Amino acid sequence: MVLVVLGSTVLTGAGLVTATFVKSPAQAAADTRPPAPSVLTAPVQKKVLSDTVITRGKVAASQRLDVSGEGVGEKSSGRSVVTKAPVRTGQPLRMGQLLLEISGRPVFVLRGEVPAYRDLGPGSTGQDVSQLQQALAGLGYGSGNDRAGTFGPGTEAAVTRFYRAHGHAPVPGQPDPLASTQNPVGKDEAEERGVGDEARRATPTVTVPMAEIVYVRAEPAFVDQAHAEVGDDARGELISISAGKPIVEGSVRPDLKRLVKPGMKVSIASEVTGSRAAGEVEYVAAKPTEPEKGSEQAADGSYAIKVKPTTTLPADLVGEDVRLTITAASSKKPVLAVPTAAVSAGEDGHTTVTVLRGQREVRTRVDTGMAADGYVEVSPAGGSRLAVGDRVIVGTDERRPVTGS
Repeated sequence: MVLVVLGSTVLTGAGLVTATFVKSPAQAAADTRPPAPSVLTAPVQKKVLSDTVITRGKVAASQRLDVSGEGVGEKSSGRSVVTKAPVRTGQPLRMGQLLLEISGRPVFVLRGEVPAYRDLGPGSTGQDVSQLQQALAGLGYGSGNDRAGTFGPGTEAAVTRFYRAHGHAPVPGQPDPLASTQNPVGKDEAEERGVGDEARRATPTVTVPMAEIVYVRAEPAFVDQAHAEVGDDARGELISISAGKPIVEGSVRPDLKRLVKPGMKVSIASEVTGSRAAGEVEYVAAKPTEPEKGSEQAADGSYAIKVKPTTTLPADLVGEDVRLTITAASSKKPVLAVPTAAVSAGEDGHTTVTVLRGQREVRTRVDTGMAADGYVEVSPAGGSRLAVGDRVIVGTDERRPVTGS
């Protein structure tokens, strides 16, 4: 009897264990069904929306010019060679500084809008004379009683003192028989103005050769490339100069050109130095850029643009590649905004977002405004309610969890 009872007990236990691990077909199907998709939401935000165009540009000076030795000292006999080359690549320039010496004759840099296009001397008149007078006066060499734009005794004295201060004598000019009647300068007044004896002579004898003056429109100015060495032939390009406040030259693709207009705000950023500056679009080309003659690169149809910095852009960025972020449109002030994926149009023609309130999904009518950077401006409509921080549905995550084998 005892053995029978024990056997029954063992069999009953085995049956319980088996029942625990055996599943019905319905239960097995339920256990293998993928989990219910989870709802993805994003918060309603209040932010300034900006539609931007991002492109690349290169920082350049507003003026670039090449300096050669052609014409310097051309009246002297002998070879035209570089006898002094005091400046180096990357060097900042001061107005009045000696750039080169060619066969013993100097080449100076001065401030002026108009390039030198003729020799100036006794009796010369015009805007270029006025420009020379202003440039010398800015360095402390005033023209005495000479009228603006007239090369008289005072201007001769200023030129003479300027040249001598740099260790050179000015080029002698032809006597001017009318000089004695032009702007006479008294001794006391001349000394007071620092004009000197030269201005009191009846016959000015100083000429300023155009080849000895290089004008730059604005500062800062610096040497892009200094090619000249002492003893070099003076022909050809000897120095390249950049001057004026930096600008940025870039381009935009054909499909983005319609978005970019003069006056739009631009963020300028250098990934190399970390420098940042603000600017605005100054120019957008009307026609696509043509490839340079002889270039094997095919035209990409891009349009040239110029960006003018409105805050200080370091001069040492000239030649550097920078990122340009152009604000093509802006909401001006913060607005309610949701991801574009949250907005849908119903069969009734109403635009809505679905707000998750607890466990409930509430369809909420909205009016939409501008869209930018993946967001769209929204405002509650038809008496609906929507506020910053509300969670709107942007999609579902239907991915199955990964299980190990």
